[in-house]
Amino acid sequence: MLTDVAVVVAEPVPAFELGIVSEIFGLPRADPSLPRYAYAVCAERRGALRTSTGFAVIPTDGLDRLATADLIVVTGAAPPVPPPTPALATALRAAADRGAVVAAVCTGAFVVGAAGLLDGRAATTHWAYADDLARRHPSATVDPDRIYVVDGPIATSAGASAAIDLCLHLIRHEHGADVANRVARELVVPPHRSGGQAQFSRVPIAFPGSGDLAGLLDWAADHLGENLTVGALAQRATMSTRTFIRRFTEATGATPAAWVREQRVRRAEQLLEKESATIAAVARHCGFGSPDTLRRQFRKVRGVTPEAYRAAFRQSP
Repeated sequence: MLTDVAVVVAEPVPAFELGIVSEIFGLPRADPSLPRYAYAVCAERRGALRTSTGFAVIPTDGLDRLATADLIVVTGAAPPVPPPTPALATALRAAADRGAVVAAVCTGAFVVGAAGLLDGRAATTHWAYADDLARRHPSATVDPDRIYVVDGPIATSAGASAAIDLCLHLIRHEHGADVANRVARELVVPPHRSGGQAQFSRVPIAFPGSGDLAGLLDWAADHLGENLTVGALAQRATMSTRTFIRRFTEATGATPAAWVREQRVRRAEQLLEKESATIAAVARHCGFGSPDTLRRQFRKVRGVTPEAYRAAFRQSP
């Protein structure tokens, strides 16, 4: 269970990324039932450190704090990112070896990679720097189109705001969908973007003369138990199937089928956490039809069965 969080910084400290991590893990939530974390900002040098926007931050702890953290978040400056010092690289490897999660936000992936923790793993970073990361670490599989990637105990995220998505994913994995959704609501951000979502969209959401795709997405999310085949969605969007698939994928970074499956799994998570409905009833409500289909799709997306998920995250009445 992630209860002890440490973020590692070095000059120039990326102010936005540090703010995101501190807001999510370092600030007590207004809802006292939400998880609270032991939180520390760590650096090898304990004095005031210059940020990317000019002001200074003062770390609360040194690198020795990494020896006890369950989650270590690594930040990075704009490239060229200075390599980690031997002390930091050693601390990060030791943390991963003992089972801590090491998560890099944006160009923090360069620091994690230089410590040897991306070798043989999948990773991402800001799309503008992904090619450089891949050149530096040829044994890693760098995907510039993902907003975050989790490969074992190592997690990486794309630029800036993708750190929010990665942090919420980690909370979801540890505490369940309802807790992550409530944290997101306090932050006033979308509760979940799949790691496979593209880093940016190439076309606007609304297509002149072709209907409003954003409205279609809202409608589909409210009617998951209905027929949401590609053909049915294309007809509702008043597009040909071929045009609909192309524009949907360009706008959302996911195919219509993958998006619908993700929404159905998310709804199933909520029902499994809060409701006493049978697996068959959950399957029908979410549009999977049969328990076997629900189990197959749920395992594919979440890596566990619906029954195992319910046992782990079921809320007490």
